[in-house]
Amino acid sequence: MRHGTTSIGDALREFMNKSRLKPRLTEVRIQENWEKIMGKTIARYTQGIQLIEQKLIITTSVAPLKQELTYSKDKIIKLVNEMLGENVVKEVMIR
Repeated sequence: MRHGTTSIGDALREFMNKSRLKPRLTEVRIQENWEKIMGKTIARYTQGIQLIEQKLIITTSVAPLKQELTYSKDKIIKLVNEMLGENVVKEVMIR
């Protein structure tokens, strides 16, 4: 690169980091990869996934799954952050 120029990739990354779109796009990435992260069975019974202020909110109406997810919060944080390649999720809430 010449002095004073930026690649398109770097410019897009900088824009996304400063943009209000980043949290929503991160949420979509988590939703799209949820089955790969947690497996088919858990994905099938998960009704919703939201990312609000570094909290991953998982919605399910299946009581045993709620219990299992509650015990696996640290593992979920680790797996999601590994998939994203950065520490985005700090907390998990099960509803």
